[in-house]
Amino acid sequence: MEKEMLTTEMILDLIHRKDVPALRQLFEDYEEIDLAEHCEEIRDPVDLLFIFKTVKSDYTAELFAYLSADQQENLIKLFTDKQLLDLLQNSYTDDIVDFMIDMPANLVSRILDSADKATRAEINSLLNYKEGTAGSIMTTEYVLFPSTFSVAEALARIRKVGRDKETIATTFIVDEKRLLIGIVTIDDLIYADPGTKLTQIMREDFITTSVNVDQEEVAQLFKRYDLNVMAVLNDDQRLIGIVTIDDVIDVIDQETSEDMLKMAALSPLDESYSRSSVLTLAKKSIPWLLILMVLGAFSSIILNRFEHALEQVVILSAFIPMLMDTGGNSGNQSVTLITRGIALNEIEKHDFPHVILKELRVGIIVGLSIAAFAFAWIFVIVGSGIIVYDVAGPAFTATWFVEISKIAGLVGLTLFCAVLIAKLVGGALPMLAIALKKDPAVMSSPFVTTIVDVSALLIYFLLSSAIFGLF
Repeated sequence: MEKEMLTTEMILDLIHRKDVPALRQLFEDYEEIDLAEHCEEIRDPVDLLFIFKTVKSDYTAELFAYLSADQQENLIKLFTDKQLLDLLQNSYTDDIVDFMIDMPANLVSRILDSADKATRAEINSLLNYKEGTAGSIMTTEYVLFPSTFSVAEALARIRKVGRDKETIATTFIVDEKRLLIGIVTIDDLIYADPGTKLTQIMREDFITTSVNVDQEEVAQLFKRYDLNVMAVLNDDQRLIGIVTIDDVIDVIDQETSEDMLKMAALSPLDESYSRSSVLTLAKKSIPWLLILMVLGAFSSIILNRFEHALEQVVILSAFIPMLMDTGGNSGNQSVTLITRGIALNEIEKHDFPHVILKELRVGIIVGLSIAAFAFAWIFVIVGSGIIVYDVAGPAFTATWFVEISKIAGLVGLTLFCAVLIAKLVGGALPMLAIALKKDPAVMSSPFVTTIVDVSALLIYFLLSSAIFGLF
């Protein structure tokens, strides 16, 4: 039988009617992430609290993890100590840390006070790791076996503690010094003889990461080796946690959002757009816009310096937007491709000469193609009267062709130079960023566009002064 489509109104109706059996049935019929999406639209936290009072805590703990920070904070303010304790007991430690990070100090203290000693120690440990590292995204909820265990003993432990762990698909084996010596999958355990020692079936060719490694590097390791889970080791090479694929997906989403903001000349947001205030959004925009405005002032200086050229050959001004847009767009293409290549580890620091040579060749081909088209296109738009050029006299005379050829040649040659420079700048700046150990996304499209615009204008007026004798 097909399920009824889930709606916010359906959930609210059950809450207001206090239909507890039907509300509990929702959690049997629908995924917690889908329920959370609709619960997010419930404005009164008291209504939402009814769910946490009546539905089993092993369901509501997962629901809570999917809610926004605002909803989580509102609920914690309403929770009794018992409800808060139930939430902590049914949540994974890394999820608890995730929702604690942005909460006020008084609520953090209340959560820590409600946690048992072991959970509190784990939370404090995770909170102390530098943000954006493997340590900050790892969980301590994993299954660990001593090297002396047999398959039967391992399965018995999984049955005892596995339900409360982040994953049992991969388990970990350590020696007496807690050094990781192997991993065992649930498949290995199921199909092995119960009396077999774990050291006989464990896999020793596993991938690990250090607690201080950047989370983006961790995500790259997951992609490169097609992993679902990875062990995290401390400086003494002892196992202290694991990173799972769901955490990596969150990292990829976060890093992608940051790169998009940087490429649009915006500083990354500390919170979501909906939670960020108008003042915060303005503060993130203003610094970059001021930098770009100052750089853009060079365009004004060039226009002012060659104002006499525009007065003598007025038609020159008609093609300035086309030159700047084409150059800027060309640079954006290159910077986007190179930045993406760096993010995927397809391009590294030592590839700088190869990238520049490749962009040079691409720039020559693209520049010649654009220049040839522009040369012909100017004859079309001037000859058809779309752009008026009275100085040339009657159309299609020998004098007209000579004059238009000068204009078309000037624009075409400038476009060729602009595209070539744009490709080189767009390729070089992200490479320069990684050489300086900076984020390549900082070399944003607006930044490249501004540089290319200034270069295109300078070339245009220098060439026009030479061709038309305007010095």
